[in-house]
Amino acid sequence: MAQPLVVKKDDDLDEEEYYSPFLGIEKGAVLQEARVFHDPQLDARRCCQVITKLLYLLNQGDTFTKVEATEVFFATTKLFQSKDAGLRRMVYLMIKELSPSADEVIIVTSSLMKDMNSKTDMYRANAIRVLCRIIDSTLLTQIERYLKQAIVDKNPVVASAALVSGIYLLQTSPEVVKRWSNEVQEAVQSRAALVQFHALALLHQIRQNDRLAVSKLVTSLTRGSVRSPLAQCLLIRYTSQVIRESSMNSQGGDRPFFDFLESCLRNKAEMVILEAARAITELNGVTSRELTPAITVLQLFLSSSKPVLRFAAVRTLNKVASTHPLAVTNCNIDMESLISDQNRSIATLAITTLLKTGNESSVDRLMKQMTNFMSDIADEFKIVVVEAIRSLCLKFPLKYRSLMNFLSNILREEGGFEYKKAIVDSIIILIRDIPDAKESGLFHLCEFIEDCEFTYLSTQILHFLGNEGPKTSDPSKYIRYIYNRVILENATVRASAVSTLAKFGALVDSLKPRIFVLLRRCLFDGDDEVRDRATLYLKLLGREATVGETEKDVNEFLFGSFDIPLVNLETSLRNYEPSEAPFDISSVSLETKSQPLAEKKTTGKKPTGPASALSGPVPTVDASYEKLLSSIPEFAGFGKLFKSSAPVELTEAETEYSVNVVKHIYDGHVVLQYNCTNTIPEQLLEEVVVFVDASEADEFSEVATKSLRSLPYDSPGQTFVAFEKLEGVLATGKFSNILKFIVKEVDPSTGEADDDGVEDEYQLEDLEITSADYMLKVGVSNFRNAWESMDPESERVDEYGLGARESLAEAVSAVIGILGMQPCEGTDVVPSNSRSHTCLLSGVFIGNVKVLVRLSFGLSGPKEVAMKLAVRSDDPEISDKIHEIVANG
Repeated sequence: MAQPLVVKKDDDLDEEEYYSPFLGIEKGAVLQEARVFHDPQLDARRCCQVITKLLYLLNQGDTFTKVEATEVFFATTKLFQSKDAGLRRMVYLMIKELSPSADEVIIVTSSLMKDMNSKTDMYRANAIRVLCRIIDSTLLTQIERYLKQAIVDKNPVVASAALVSGIYLLQTSPEVVKRWSNEVQEAVQSRAALVQFHALALLHQIRQNDRLAVSKLVTSLTRGSVRSPLAQCLLIRYTSQVIRESSMNSQGGDRPFFDFLESCLRNKAEMVILEAARAITELNGVTSRELTPAITVLQLFLSSSKPVLRFAAVRTLNKVASTHPLAVTNCNIDMESLISDQNRSIATLAITTLLKTGNESSVDRLMKQMTNFMSDIADEFKIVVVEAIRSLCLKFPLKYRSLMNFLSNILREEGGFEYKKAIVDSIIILIRDIPDAKESGLFHLCEFIEDCEFTYLSTQILHFLGNEGPKTSDPSKYIRYIYNRVILENATVRASAVSTLAKFGALVDSLKPRIFVLLRRCLFDGDDEVRDRATLYLKLLGREATVGETEKDVNEFLFGSFDIPLVNLETSLRNYEPSEAPFDISSVSLETKSQPLAEKKTTGKKPTGPASALSGPVPTVDASYEKLLSSIPEFAGFGKLFKSSAPVELTEAETEYSVNVVKHIYDGHVVLQYNCTNTIPEQLLEEVVVFVDASEADEFSEVATKSLRSLPYDSPGQTFVAFEKLEGVLATGKFSNILKFIVKEVDPSTGEADDDGVEDEYQLEDLEITSADYMLKVGVSNFRNAWESMDPESERVDEYGLGARESLAEAVSAVIGILGMQPCEGTDVVPSNSRSHTCLLSGVFIGNVKVLVRLSFGLSGPKEVAMKLAVRSDDPEISDKIHEIVANG
């Protein structure tokens, strides 16, 4: 039985403690209670209680067996004989939740259809909702006439129920619902607020795939026929959508819609004003002048007595502050009063907005206000504040002392992992970007690891300390903090501390004797990893290890980034067969992007044979490609394979023959591997070869061709064409391709082919070899360190005008595509409405030359994009070539 509702009063705390009335109920007991549905004299109140318990069980995730569900369903249908209105509503809910099967629906359909034509409006509305949830398309056509009538019914409850049912049915029977357009259009003009709202939602969904129809709908409704605040909010959203989709047209075409959004700012309903203000602030390319009226109404809401309005206004302003901070500055005084708001969500948004919009003189005042504020909010809000402080410090680097002290103070307070990680990450970023903050920042981090309970953060800080600590004015002061970790921490942190000590020993000669003493003590540690690291670093620093013959080797081993993807290394080690030749780590693929073979479009079967071995992740692909090419005598002397491209489709979908090509790049050769699939069961292809016309690729000369003897149905095969080019020359060009073969008819009954065949050919798409084909996408774990480790003399910088572009994102994507390099640290993503952006790229150019690129983009006009390109590489000539590629691209 369910426990009764107990309310316990606590006199001291003046709080009420509630116990659920459903506490401890069991499915079996409730199913037993459901037998009351069969009583000749129905007790409506008790039946309602039992249905409530059944609905609770269903919504808590309890499942009924087929037998149990059927028994409950049939028992529930008997309750239709009751005239009690409350019980009837519970019956409707129960039938909807049980979702009866097709053979059971027929039992209750007649009762529901009777209720749908009842004189009681409540019965009609609920019957429509339930019927539309349980019937199939066949029965829907029978009641379609009633539903159309219900849409234009005078009673708003009935009309709204029919419209909501239409929205649901649009997913399962769109053809039927689309026939109701006239009735729905009429309902849009209804005076009932909810009917107009649901009618507009349904009408938009009916037309959503027709952009012109949606535009006409918005145009007609923005003239003032919509009165319902809810419907007006929907219309504002649809208007914003039309403006976004038509942004490629002239500005004049958008103005009527924008004027409508602006007019909504003067609406009587608060929800409409907020929706319009939010829509204006989220428009692409919105100007400060267009923002002004929206910011003004949001500023008024900041002083509202309603918490929901204050929250909505400050949340919208918080988003605007990220892209247009100056536009929000006028609201700063109002937002400062919200820092002490009882609602902590509002206070958090207010303080983070102020941090985004504040000027240098207001920083100290904000820090004082936040000191007490931080102790009153949850960790998730604290993280938001920390990120805002980090952005503010980067904006005003001269204020790093007060901001760094604030971060160090809250770092010592109680908090969870994500919160502490956000603070540590912020301090590390400030140290990297503000040189003056390095000493104090490292000291704060050292203080933190003395009492840090999170292993991940301890190892992160130790790693960073090993990279930055030796470069400070007095590196010796950090040794105590590091060695304390060896004595006091767990094995993972101890191992990290050993590596950090070795980095100090490698870079600071005066500390090397003391480091040797500390590392020797680590040889007696109880953990294998700690002992092994100590042994390795002692030999490395003592020049006894094979990898540490010179100081440069030692530093490269300790500080160099590990550019080989771990999954590639693991696969290569698994494929390595023990022999006299040692494992060569340089043979491991550096590609970070998977290059699966394009699957055949005509069948769902997986390819078999050599082609199947070529699909999958990069390590397997490269190994299979290299093995396949080295097994062909004509290509065996080409040397080491530098790169294999992703497959390029040369045929369209659903054609007779499926062909794609993989470009294999060597230092002095290019091999084109054509993967062919015959998709016609009645044909056998023989002597398959691709004739390549290289008249538009002057720097290539054809040296070898390998044909395919036989290509049966649904069995992929390869044919190859090899070209020679000058080593060190960035040869590019376009190739025309014609597939030539002998076709033989196949008897479907026997599967045997005719002896005689006919020569035939099939035109393929053209293929281009571009500059990007000579670049491997290889990421770096720390771009800043990798950039600084490269010779500054190899740096080449120049500026370019990229002309008119739709957006910065398009310009960034285009340049990345031209260079074929790997974006680092997520810099390929351009925030919306940004007027400048920096993109970091890395890669390996043919000849195994590491290349790093910094791209700085900015809008120099309405849509004119300017770019500054800085390149560093192992070879200054390659840096010049990268500039040539961009200039010619």
